[in-house]
Amino acid sequence: MEYHTERLILRQWKQSDREPFAALNANPEVMRHFPKTLTREESDNMAKTIEQRMAENGWGFWAVEEKSSGAFIGFVGLNVPGYELPFSPVIEIGWRLDNVFWGKGYAPEAARKALEIGFEQYGMKEIVAFTALDNIPSQRVMEKIGMQRGEEFDHPLLDEGHPLRRHVVYRIANLK
Repeated sequence: MEYHTERLILRQWKQSDREPFAALNANPEVMRHFPKTLTREESDNMAKTIEQRMAENGWGFWAVEEKSSGAFIGFVGLNVPGYELPFSPVIEIGWRLDNVFWGKGYAPEAARKALEIGFEQYGMKEIVAFTALDNIPSQRVMEKIGMQRGEEFDHPLLDEGHPLRRHVVYRIANLK
């Protein structure tokens, strides 16, 4: 199943996405708000997990393709975190785009579509997003798509003293 926005296609993953996805995950600029960059093996394993969850749920982190060029630009979509958070159980919205595609409004464009799918097609009641406190660009995307800032918390997978440990959650409810 594919979903279209004005400039993007949210779609199932292809084998040809693996290489640009690995490059994106190995890029220190893209991964600066994550604990580390990923190796090719870690990136491929992440892609496999994403594909598996999409097959099980019908939704997940879709591969995002730029319509004008056909380029794989990253992922945007919905996910159930695989670990306990202070506000679990939740469905999160998330994105990771190659930095050459930043500043074009692609993240909010694709994220709005993901919210629409979650709320209208799957009847989700609330969707959250969370990020490290210093990830202002992602927080701006959260605000652009209508999410409201919530509480701060310590990410359970990051050790005390880790510079990215402190996070903030944003929320949006299905008003229908």
